[in-house]
Amino acid sequence: MSHDLIVIGAGPAGVNAALAASRHGLAVVLIDEAEQAGGQVYRAPYATGEQHNDPDTAAGSALRRALVQSNVDWRPGRRVWSVAKGFRIDTTGADGPEVFTASRLVAATGAHERVVPFPGWTLPGVIGLAAATILIKSQTMLPGGRVIVAGCGPLLAAVAAKVAAGGGNVVTVVDLAGPLDWIAAVPRLLRRPRLLARGLGWALDLGRNRVPVHFRHTVVAAEGHGQVAHVRIAPVDREGRTSDHAMKSFDVETLVVGHGLVPGAEIPRLLRATMQFDRRRGGWIPVTDPHGRTSIEGLFAIGDGAGIRGAESASLAGEIAGAAAAFDAGKLGRSTHAEAVAPLVRQLASYAPFADASADFMALRPAHVASIGGDTIVCRCEDLTRSDIEAAARDGAYEVNQLKQFTRCGMGPCQGRMCGDVAGEILAQSRGVPREAVGFWTARPPLRPVPVDEIIGDFDYSDIPIPKPAPL
Repeated sequence: MSHDLIVIGAGPAGVNAALAASRHGLAVVLIDEAEQAGGQVYRAPYATGEQHNDPDTAAGSALRRALVQSNVDWRPGRRVWSVAKGFRIDTTGADGPEVFTASRLVAATGAHERVVPFPGWTLPGVIGLAAATILIKSQTMLPGGRVIVAGCGPLLAAVAAKVAAGGGNVVTVVDLAGPLDWIAAVPRLLRRPRLLARGLGWALDLGRNRVPVHFRHTVVAAEGHGQVAHVRIAPVDREGRTSDHAMKSFDVETLVVGHGLVPGAEIPRLLRATMQFDRRRGGWIPVTDPHGRTSIEGLFAIGDGAGIRGAESASLAGEIAGAAAAFDAGKLGRSTHAEAVAPLVRQLASYAPFADASADFMALRPAHVASIGGDTIVCRCEDLTRSDIEAAARDGAYEVNQLKQFTRCGMGPCQGRMCGDVAGEILAQSRGVPREAVGFWTARPPLRPVPVDEIIGDFDYSDIPIPKPAPL
């Protein structure tokens, strides 16, 4: 199925890119694994209907309405498992395997969360901050029982406040940052007063519900038999280094934890786009121009998949990339294109201080990783510990793909999405080199786990092409 432009990912970046490109005359197909557009931040409620009781739900509803009213060929419920230059996109879904082609591709694949491992982080009852937001936004459910919310960044307060406001029992919030860190960020956060006010509202909700906050602390262990039952926390220094003094223990049924976000940049990596390491932006990201173009002709990378900047920045980046794709296709003249994108570029630049301040709280702290114990599982798919990674480094694994060969780290169902960022940091520390020196996982299809029968579709042996015998 051929189009002028394929957009993968229906979050704020992808939808706005598709809408802009379609508005400027391109035939656009928008593909997403979810059944409804919105991505993680604007996730639609499941089966309960659209309810505009918070800004994210209202923004998501407006985005979905605009998509339905557009000429974009919207293809939900499709899992993209292969992307080839040119561009050919292979998907699976309820309609079986499908192939889409276009001369231009926008990768707007968002981000996934990071958890810096600690003993017990694989226990049932330990869930991520992003998983908690899915429960709350999509299923209108709260994490059960006595809950600790731990980690770093704005999502920490957002989740804790929503759980507390919904009647959940939040025992405490455990924040890697300290009060002075938040105060120091206020001048940059003030650049977006509406978003700052929203964050202050979450803090006030926690105060009203008398939820204690342990600033400059982290979770050092989750304990229990078949289910988390106890959580121990300890102080950390400014760099995130754990102290053994003044540890506290809490009885809980649920631990919600997350340490920032990692860009979902598998498609640029798969197509061998030029990448760069940016700790503030979440790790390895594609090098792009101001309009989202990568080093691969026709390939754009936008939104959090091209560096963590937040939903509003992603929306603007999507509009800019959609217009750029139309310009590259000859649908927009140079002056018309410049006039259309100039105010968007200025607006996006105005978001930078706020986005940088938020991203700084979520950036991976090397000292935090250095505090991971030797027996702690890092790669949960393959049950590999920090000691296993260090042993591989001693045996000569000098970059992460050799680490994969030596240990199978990153070869499980998650394909390194859960462990790759931290495993790379451990390998770099073990070798005494900068994080950039150990590289990143090479991507290859399938980009997501997919049953073989879904790829093959319906066929019988008569459909298999058999070459004629070679002449004697």
